[in-house]
Amino acid sequence: MFFYVVFCQIYHFHHLCSNELAHMEMISTIVYQLTKGLSPEEIKASGFDKYYVDHTLALWPQAAGGIPFNACEFQSKGDAITDLFEDLAAEQKARTTYDNILRLVKDPEVCDPIRFLRQREVVHFQRFGEALRIVQDHLDSRNFYAFNPEFDAKSPVEPVPCARNCQK
Repeated sequence: MFFYVVFCQIYHFHHLCSNELAHMEMISTIVYQLTKGLSPEEIKASGFDKYYVDHTLALWPQAAGGIPFNACEFQSKGDAITDLFEDLAAEQKARTTYDNILRLVKDPEVCDPIRFLRQREVVHFQRFGEALRIVQDHLDSRNFYAFNPEFDAKSPVEPVPCARNCQK
């Protein structure tokens, strides 16, 4: 059963990764279409001039604040539960970003693909939630957060005894 759970996680991970690359391709296409053929005057007027100096009109992945994309954006601890919560958070952050874009942009040629991408983030969040539930269902439920079950046979730190009459 454990092999099946791991296989399902790997399958979903690869499927979601290919989807995320497709999202990047779609966003890059939108940026390309919006910047293609800009005149120097339009570049200056739009505030795009600093970007233009460094990258011309080439696509350079970066945050809206200008911070370049790098591998630090990927978080991995090697603990299934920790990593799945990180994945859930990443999907919600992406959805929030798309929500913010939709509040600012009214061009249907931009909004329609952004709405599609936003919906995919919702679906990815649901799939990661399902993966988390599968992992949790196959762990000792009293030890979810006490230790990394992938490496530790038992908690490296003794649990703090409950001050009340807790079930053992």
